[in-house]
Amino acid sequence: MPQINAGSSKWLSLWCFLLGLILLATGLYFVIGGGKLVSLGGSWYFVIAGIFTVLSAIQFFRRRASAVVIFALVFVGSAIWAVLDAGIDFWPLVSRLMFLAGMLLLALITWPSLRKREGKPSCAKGAYGLSVVTVVGLLATLYGMFQPHPTVASNGQQLPLVPVDKATEQKNWDNYGNTPGGSRFVALDQITRDNVKNLKPVWTFRTGDIPDSPTGNGAEDQQTPLQIGDRIFLCTPHNNVIAVDADTGKQIWKTEINAQAQVWNRCRGLAYFDATKPLQQPTVPDSTPVTAVTLPAGDTCQRRILMNTIDARLVAINADNGEMCQNFGNKGFVDLKAGLGDASDPKYQLTSAPTLAGTTVVVGGRVADNVQTDMPGGVLRGFDVITGEMRWAFDPGNQDPNAKLEEGKTFVRSTPNSWAPMSYDPAMNTVFLPMGSSSVDLWGANRNALDHKYGASILALDATTGKEKWVYQTVHNDLWDFDLPMQPSLINFPMKDGSSKPAVVIGTKAGQIFVLDRLTGKPLTEVKEVPVPRGNIPNEQYTPTQPKSVGMPQIGADTLTESDMWGATPFDQLACRIGFKSMRYNGLYTVPGTDLSLSFPGSLGGMNWGSLSTDPNNHYIFANDMRLGLWVQMIPAKTSEGPASNGGESVNTGMGAVPLKGTPFAVNKNRFMSPLGIPCQKPPFGTLSAVDLKTQKIMWQVPVGTVQDTGPFGIKMHAQMPVGMPTLGGTLATQGGLVFIAGTQDYYLRAFDTSTGKEVWKARLPVGSQGGPMSYKSPKTGKQYILISAGGARQSPDRGDYVIAYALDK
Repeated sequence: MPQINAGSSKWLSLWCFLLGLILLATGLYFVIGGGKLVSLGGSWYFVIAGIFTVLSAIQFFRRRASAVVIFALVFVGSAIWAVLDAGIDFWPLVSRLMFLAGMLLLALITWPSLRKREGKPSCAKGAYGLSVVTVVGLLATLYGMFQPHPTVASNGQQLPLVPVDKATEQKNWDNYGNTPGGSRFVALDQITRDNVKNLKPVWTFRTGDIPDSPTGNGAEDQQTPLQIGDRIFLCTPHNNVIAVDADTGKQIWKTEINAQAQVWNRCRGLAYFDATKPLQQPTVPDSTPVTAVTLPAGDTCQRRILMNTIDARLVAINADNGEMCQNFGNKGFVDLKAGLGDASDPKYQLTSAPTLAGTTVVVGGRVADNVQTDMPGGVLRGFDVITGEMRWAFDPGNQDPNAKLEEGKTFVRSTPNSWAPMSYDPAMNTVFLPMGSSSVDLWGANRNALDHKYGASILALDATTGKEKWVYQTVHNDLWDFDLPMQPSLINFPMKDGSSKPAVVIGTKAGQIFVLDRLTGKPLTEVKEVPVPRGNIPNEQYTPTQPKSVGMPQIGADTLTESDMWGATPFDQLACRIGFKSMRYNGLYTVPGTDLSLSFPGSLGGMNWGSLSTDPNNHYIFANDMRLGLWVQMIPAKTSEGPASNGGESVNTGMGAVPLKGTPFAVNKNRFMSPLGIPCQKPPFGTLSAVDLKTQKIMWQVPVGTVQDTGPFGIKMHAQMPVGMPTLGGTLATQGGLVFIAGTQDYYLRAFDTSTGKEVWKARLPVGSQGGPMSYKSPKTGKQYILISAGGARQSPDRGDYVIAYALDK
């Protein structure tokens, strides 16, 4: 180790001055910020560490060896505090100690020169020995930053690979979630955890519709394609539909809709109907039969693709040639704004796939959030798959929700809506709908009994008649925008006695997983009504309790403490601690008020529209989540002030407080981030979890995503540190023992071993993806493919229009 004296006290003086300056700035920041933290009832650590750091800085200015001793005490004390505060948890310890360890190293190599200057033995061996130990520690930490740190470690046991029964082998991926019940499970086993390392890209298709979103409210590619026979069917953010060859990716036909909307330009998926196939009638007793349909004479649109559009139309396209189905609605189009009253762009639109329920096409609709009290209603409708004629409507704001709409009237305004994908059970002829909240989401003083009944609920409707079978609520008087964001998954739930029950399982933005009896809507796992504090909004209809699904694991919904605050350095960690202690926070159901409050998980999730994937052989479900808290403040304001929000996804779009028209309030909210633009709570910020339905326990939970293509202030770090980033997009489980995911902030498609959560393969994508992976077997070549669309990750400026297929390189 070189000594800093270099034969010249001038260089030593300069070096000590620089070290002293850094430590003085650090110490003063700690003392001032720590004093603020203490005044809020927070930790005394920063004040104490700051005082001693300032003393060390003063001694460095004086070129005294005691400066090193004092700072060494600061580091040792910090290390003890860090373990007591955070435990043996890698990323929190990095935040607390890495900067200080770097400063300690600089201090240690200075110590011999300072001692010699004072005429004392240099103690060089001891100083340099400790320096080496510090360097080794820093290098080990650096190595650890590139290793995943599971929040729930696997037991390491491999699940058996169950061979696919040829009689039940998957032939088509002909529903948004593969099956009508949204399994996202592929019954193919050509690609396995043992050979996935040989997976290579075999074709790439460019759709020509690049989802550009300069305002943060624009287009995003979030699709899961369909596969029927030797064709793949794609939709683009502006609702163009394309058929390509399953083996080559060559375009067969393209239908340009070019739908336009101010916000939320995206298409998540399509539906498919084949009139030449026999109808599947329900088998559960007392179920309503599926209505038979026939094509008009001369109608060649036997196989049809159905799509919802962002400008609120239902479209039917001939799957054979891409022509519009002329006998469907008005030459292929049904106006979904009919009966809604004022539903001008961007108040009402559709982004999720329609649901084919027998011969009924069921649609919901997205009603823009946080705009105004007078909004289009969330009416749910079923249409004849051949004619496009409306068979039924379910109006959640009407005492008789199936009442026929009178001439000149509109469906009830501002009711709970269903914007996310739905599921269908052919055995019951029942459609299961995830419901949202009534406008304006964060203020509910004007809500009525029906709003309270249907908001944030799972609703089961008869697919033929639209009549209600049951409804189950997951949040009472939702004031957090905790609408149900995903397609319910229909599973056979293993009971304790060895039997199984048909069930509905769904994840929520609040990090909850509910398992309900499919026939009755009653919980099959324990749900507790937990007491929650009230807020201070006048006339708000606060509920004394909220449901918590304690019988299933809660994912990313732990109650935060000051110790959970994090930052890349102690400086932004301290800022996050001050921010945390400055807000009102009572855990999961902290209601918004006129003060600053914290919502965690926030309205982005938790879990979101990507939905769960399932493994029916092992009774596993796989959930990916994001952990992005929001700070929220309701601001008293005159209802006439300011323009209404456009309902886009950019939080407040830089406007500050956004008026909630028709209410006495505006709302100000944003992500709870550090000064560096990093989430304020400790990593991971996004995970992938495997839940065993037999034990109702998390078998493994791993961070997903690195900071390679993102970082502080939006600057790409180009470092594959698997800190776990927010995920948006679904997963795919396979019978080959794999779960695929691409909806990360970095540009990869990954495969994890379903037994252990170990990452076993990844492929670099040209841009990020928010799409759902899917898989199919070519009827021509017998080859299994994995397919993903990549149009750009959330919060990334990089955009593209790629669809990429992978297969084994034999």
